[in-house]
Amino acid sequence: QVQLVESGGGLVQTGGSLRLSCATSGVWFSIGDMGWYRQAPGKQRELVATIGSGGSTNYADSVRGRFTISRDNAKNTVNLQMNTLKRDDTAVYYCYADRGDRKLGLLRYWGQGTQVTVSS
Repeated sequence: QVQLVESGGGLVQTGGSLRLSCATSGVWFSIGDMGWYRQAPGKQRELVATIGSGGSTNYADSVRGRFTISRDNAKNTVNLQMNTLKRDDTAVYYCYADRGDRKLGLLRYWGQGTQVTVSS
């Protein structure tokens, strides 16, 4: 069974930094894109950053220049370095990993989420 487990969330003051990590287990396939979404209270889940298997990255405008996504293909892990945090970054952060299936198409696996709270 494929599992993704996030870690590194917590409480930080405005301007501070956090590093989120996402570890996988039970992965028997070649992972495609990996990335992070977040969901703030009362808001829809939004894309934060993605990274392809070759290392190409994409960021939401709101985090570009402050967040950095990275991955280790050998370990099937993905990280999110978050700097200069703002109160608007407060949310539950979810990691994901994609797999392409010839019959089923794109399958996405999710972690359970980790809370990030930025206080003033």
